[in-house]
Amino acid sequence: MSATQQLVSIDDINESNAPAIYVLGGLKPFLDHAKAEVSGEVPDLTTRKGRERIASLAAKVSKSKTAVEKPGRDYLRRLKEMPKVVEAELREFVTEMDALRDQVRQPLTEWQAAEDARVDRHNDGIAQIKDVNTDGMSASLIGAKIQDLDSTAIGEEWEEFEEEAHRAKASSLTTLRAALAKQEQVEAEQAELARHRAEAEARAQREREAQIAREAEERVRREAEAAAQAEREAVIRREADAKAAAERRELELKLQAEQAERAAAQAEANRIAAEQRAEQERVAAAQRQADAVERARLAEIARANAAADEIIRQQNAREADKEHRRTINAAALEAFVKGGMTEECAKQAITLIASRLIPAITIQY
Repeated sequence: MSATQQLVSIDDINESNAPAIYVLGGLKPFLDHAKAEVSGEVPDLTTRKGRERIASLAAKVSKSKTAVEKPGRDYLRRLKEMPKVVEAELREFVTEMDALRDQVRQPLTEWQAAEDARVDRHNDGIAQIKDVNTDGMSASLIGAKIQDLDSTAIGEEWEEFEEEAHRAKASSLTTLRAALAKQEQVEAEQAELARHRAEAEARAQREREAQIAREAEERVRREAEAAAQAEREAVIRREADAKAAAERRELELKLQAEQAERAAAQAEANRIAAEQRAEQERVAAAQRQADAVERARLAEIARANAAADEIIRQQNAREADKEHRRTINAAALEAFVKGGMTEECAKQAITLIASRLIPAITIQY
């Protein structure tokens, strides 16, 4: 036992001496002391006084446990709060130091931004000079681009980039002039090809017009022949249609007579079938009514049987629950008595707990 623990009793534990007590093995002296206080007595369980003494010793151990545990829990909560305090202090310190760093570096940052902008401006200018892309440009547009580049002045304002700008301008002008010469040749060749295509299209147009005239004459001749043939076929078709119409009329009259006979026979058959269906429906209705009466009788019997079975089941369940509760209460009574309570006190405790009159304590049935 340390010197601090030798001088501190369980009741004297507080916030100031907690760091020296709640360490590895620091609570063992208190445990040993509690064991020594209760292990020296051997109460007589055969007497009421002896049993009450055991209950008193157990209560004293519980009180000592609470006296050590409560300040320990408080001390543990303070320890858990310390990282939050340290983290908040560090966060504020880092934020302030970052702001101070940025403030000290601000002049250099501003100078670097201005220098980067100046270099980017010159690089962009040189990139524009080096832009010799002429894809899709006509010779006139390439010539205008050469004129714009040739008129671009390069002097001291280019600073250390002046020499590079001169080289880029000379190289780009050479490239653009070569592209101009090539494009002028391409456009001249395209113009010659366009002239040839125009002449070929004119010849083709004249040939198409002559072909259209020939086809029109042939079409007029075929149409005249077709009209004469159509007239001849129309005469033949009208004669055949007249003959067919007479034959159809004779056939229709014959079919109408046959249909009238079949309709009369069908009406008689329908009358007989209707009388048979009416009789069948009357018999079926009587049977359905008898079946419904029987089903209602059987359903009432089943309902009565189910109600009786439910009453028996509920009565059995209540008896089983009472027996279950008596068994658990008897086990609790036995445990209380073994723990040192009198049988009367134990019964009263079980009654109070079962009636839910003791807060936060229940019996699990």
